[in-house]
Amino acid sequence: MYDTIFSAIDNILWKGCWIKQTNLIMEQTSWILFLKYLDDFQTEKEMSAMLSGCSYARIIDGEFRWTNWAAPKRGDGTLDYNSVLTGDDLLNFVNFKLFPHLASFKQTAENPHSLNL
Repeated sequence: MYDTIFSAIDNILWKGCWIKQTNLIMEQTSWILFLKYLDDFQTEKEMSAMLSGCSYARIIDGEFRWTNWAAPKRGDGTLDYNSVLTGDDLLNFVNFKLFPHLASFKQTAENPHSLNL
């Protein structure tokens, strides 16, 4: 299963002429998988908290949430192809907004080693 996913990601990165070095492809793939996993993990935590009558504050929210920039949905739950970031828009968002936002956590957290995931 994972072989197919990694192969598809590698093909997109190679064919799109974005990245031609294997180590960079692995780095980009790792970030993609991490951000998707974190969004799914936080969704689970949010749902568990809601069912318990508690509140849960996401670490990554708003425009930086995976489902808002990588896979935005319409009201009916289908992918909104008009809102999906691609090409230069995607690269600019990731490089100049998302990564600086993620880097700011270390400076803004009271104790960055105890973030409540």
